[in-house]
This record gives sequence, structure tokens and C-alpha cells, in this order.
Amino acid sequence: MKIHLHEMVFYGHHGVHPEERKLGQRFIVNFTFETAPEHDQEIDHIDDTIDYTKVFSIIKNILENKEFLLLENCADTILTSVLTTFPKIIQAKVKIKKPSVPIKGSLGSVEVEMDRIK
Repeated sequence: MKIHLHEMVFYGHHGVHPEERKLGQRFIVNFTFETAPEHDQEIDHIDDTIDYTKVFSIIKNILENKEFLLLENCADTILTSVLTTFPKIIQAKVKIKKPSVPIKGSLGSVEVEMDRIK
């Protein structure tokens, strides 16, 4: 089974430039995780599956309460934390989109994508 959390929006203080970390900005996160398909028919209660509200809380806490120079480190921290908390997850993918990029030129956004397989 796969569960997708789409377009979660958080305000964080991440970036290479000191102004980005001081002022903060919006980040848009997509997170997908997968559990072993042989357990799908055993799901009758929330305790039988992964509570996506708890996954959301982990991601929110990381984005809003930690500070990263690089989105790559942020993505790695999210994956490590979620996979450690929920051992039933066999695969996960995170995408972090930065809509406001301090670059001279026309650029809609930058997105980092990272996935893990146990």
C-alpha cells in the first residue's frame, strides 16, 4: 500500500544565505510511503497501518523547528526520522519545493527529491 501526503506547506528557516535563514520562507512538501503489500488485508484499525497524521507531525516539526543550509540535509532528516519511527514502512520518498529562490533570473522553484528503500 502507498500513502501520499501532497502539498504540505510549512514556513521554515532554511537556505545557504543568512537572509533566508533569518527571514524564513514557505516550503511545499510531498511525501509518499509504502508498506508491504502482503499486510494490506490485515488493516482493520489505525494501529494496523501508518497514521499519516503522525507522519505529517514529524515532517512539520522538522521543517518548522530545525534549520538547514541545504534542502538535501532536510530531506535526509525527514526520511531518517519517519523510517525510524515507523518500521513498517519499506519505502519512502520526499520532495521539498522551494518556491522563492534567491537567484538572478527567471526560475519558478527548486525541488529536491530523495527516496529510500529498506
